[in-house]
Amino acid sequence: MLALSIPLYRRRIGRIALDTAACFALSALLVVSALAQDASEKAVPLKLQLNKVETAGEACRITMVIDNTKGTALKFYKVDLFAFDTEGVAQKRVAVELGPLPPRKTTVKIFDFPGIACNKVGRILLNDVLACDGGDSAREACLERTETETKAGLPFDR
Repeated sequence: MLALSIPLYRRRIGRIALDTAACFALSALLVVSALAQDASEKAVPLKLQLNKVETAGEACRITMVIDNTKGTALKFYKVDLFAFDTEGVAQKRVAVELGPLPPRKTTVKIFDFPGIACNKVGRILLNDVLACDGGDSAREACLERTETETKAGLPFDR
């Protein structure tokens, strides 16, 4: 009778080991999949391009191109911008609502930095994202995925 129970015992141990290995493999696959999805969501950039600056009376008019061609829709996307003079001294601050931003779309927005001429602006700084609603709606996540570039001849930094 002892001879019969040893193979059955070994089969049960083998089955338990196989089930345990399968559970570990499935858990690892789920973790890798979740990490890949999280990384792909964070990797989707929201690109702000300082496209054009032009004098408009007593203001410097800014044309901004917002590339959301790979992202989800945002109901609100408000940024905090600073204009620095040619000496590097902060001159003007403006909060600009750039939303709503449709998914998979590029949008153009025009706004003014009042009280400063464009020839007195040395650079523009994206200081912060003040509001972000939709998609990954955490303000910090929107700031993290925002990239800046310029075609206007002025530096545009984060």
